[in-house]
Amino acid sequence: MKKIEAIIKPFKLDEVKDALHEIGLQGLTVVEAKGFGRQKGHTELYRGAEYVVDFLPKVKVELVVADDLVDRAIEAIQQAARTGRIGDGKIFVTDVHDVIRIRTGERGEDAV
Repeated sequence: MKKIEAIIKPFKLDEVKDALHEIGLQGLTVVEAKGFGRQKGHTELYRGAEYVVDFLPKVKVELVVADDLVDRAIEAIQQAARTGRIGDGKIFVTDVHDVIRIRTGERGEDAV
């Protein structure tokens, strides 16, 4: 099993959720986040004063998938989240050694 964490632009969340649902993935966690990458934020003008917005609003989507669905999930996220402009985000994939469903005690892929 793998854990996929995708940092995306907030307005792309519904498209990513729908794309994952289309390939049969059900559960995911969404966390509001702020951060920056290479673009290091940007400057804005407010009431005549210029200031730096260095933490941009993002959304972090987390899901755990079986090994055979990883590539399809990554492709779905990339296609749905891509705008072609700077700040589209990142996808991180890590190994998951075990999952336990608290209610039933199921383990592994059965718990996902």
